[in-house]
Amino acid sequence: MLLPSLYALHEDGLIAEDLRIVGTARSDLDDDRFRALALEALNTYLPDDRKDEAKIASFLAHLQYQPLDASTLEGFDALAAKIGDITGGLSIFLSTAPFLFEPTIKGLKAAGLTGANVRIGLEKPLGNDLTSSAVINDAVASAFSEDQIFRIDHYLGKETVQNLMALRFANMMFEPLWNANGIDHVEITVSETVGLEGRHGFYDSTGALRDMVQNHMLQLLALTAMEAPADFDATSVRDEKVKVLRSLRPVAADEMVRGQYDAGAVSGGAVESYKNDLGEDSDTETFVALKAHVDNWRWQGVPFYLRTGKRLSERRSEIIIQFKSVPHNIFAGRGGKLNANRLVIRLQPEEYVRLQVMAKKPGMDRDGVVLREVPLDLSLTQAFAKARRRIAYERLLLDLIDGDPTLFVRRDEVEAQWRWIDAIRQVWADENIATKPYGSGSWGPSASIALTERDGVTWHE
Repeated sequence: MLLPSLYALHEDGLIAEDLRIVGTARSDLDDDRFRALALEALNTYLPDDRKDEAKIASFLAHLQYQPLDASTLEGFDALAAKIGDITGGLSIFLSTAPFLFEPTIKGLKAAGLTGANVRIGLEKPLGNDLTSSAVINDAVASAFSEDQIFRIDHYLGKETVQNLMALRFANMMFEPLWNANGIDHVEITVSETVGLEGRHGFYDSTGALRDMVQNHMLQLLALTAMEAPADFDATSVRDEKVKVLRSLRPVAADEMVRGQYDAGAVSGGAVESYKNDLGEDSDTETFVALKAHVDNWRWQGVPFYLRTGKRLSERRSEIIIQFKSVPHNIFAGRGGKLNANRLVIRLQPEEYVRLQVMAKKPGMDRDGVVLREVPLDLSLTQAFAKARRRIAYERLLLDLIDGDPTLFVRRDEVEAQWRWIDAIRQVWADENIATKPYGSGSWGPSASIALTERDGVTWHE
């Protein structure tokens, strides 16, 4: 993601010609070997229509490399010497194991790489609970003020996620109904067809709840449920999001489902169980379904159903807004049957907004009125066909370079998310809630179906 995103910004002239990109890791590389590694990555991951030999060559000239063992202070002075003068500004993108955050910050500070004109982007995982997250945030805060810290959740860089706010706050038709008076329930699904895919150690110590719900899904919930901010700026937007996160009701034991994928078939091919993929027994969840509530005036009584998992039927990220039925069906006497309106906001793999509305089927109606559900579609891909479609990291890296924190996560958001997640994990421990098996290629354990159907709700599939 990173090198192709930086190349795309360079290709479009969005970063300065004198910008230098210095990579650092434990690998003992020099500039030329790092550029060769970058060239291989670009040739592998760039789409064919974006491969331009001259532009790639000019981008590679921006790249430099400095070996560094971040676990010790030794080597940070050499990194500072490699970077050189930072009076014009420095942006750091830090992606490392949680235990290395504190020594890395100490090293950067000792080498003079944490001044007032330095910004730092933090890639997850930022801890695995509230306590460990606070340790990392305290370490970063010892060298950087909050306005210098950019915590990355790449879902916030997706164009459709940003369009969620435009849909709500730039159109008069939705916001008057966007509350408990107009909405019956909300569904948020982030499903994957892949399994571990080489993330064995990380995933088994993390699980679906902390890998997906704690960050991506709670950010989608917050954007869906937030009040209108006073302005479209970082402070206003993030103030409203954190109010939602702090209003989340603790989840009861009968409002949650844990699952782990078993053997099955995905996309026509046989796949192994999680335990076989991992190579040992484990109770780590690969699927989570939750019934959440936002305890405030706007959303009182409206359930938010969340589910995420691996090895599910299809890859999909979407938000479903299920409106309430009309209070009286005037067509009932003529045989007309109504379905409540539904708004589908699809984030991936396609990007679209679809409103399901009722319409009358053409005809003379002598045998009764026939009503059908028809979609009103806004395909972002088609509506903005001439606009360059960008991956999330392009936007986020450019915002990091430019110093715009609107699409990044503030510390109080992270801590509110962790408090809610830690409470769920405590219920798992107290109630001894084990994972339920589900066949790969399905939509998860049957208990997740019961979670919604006892409320008269069916998952949108």
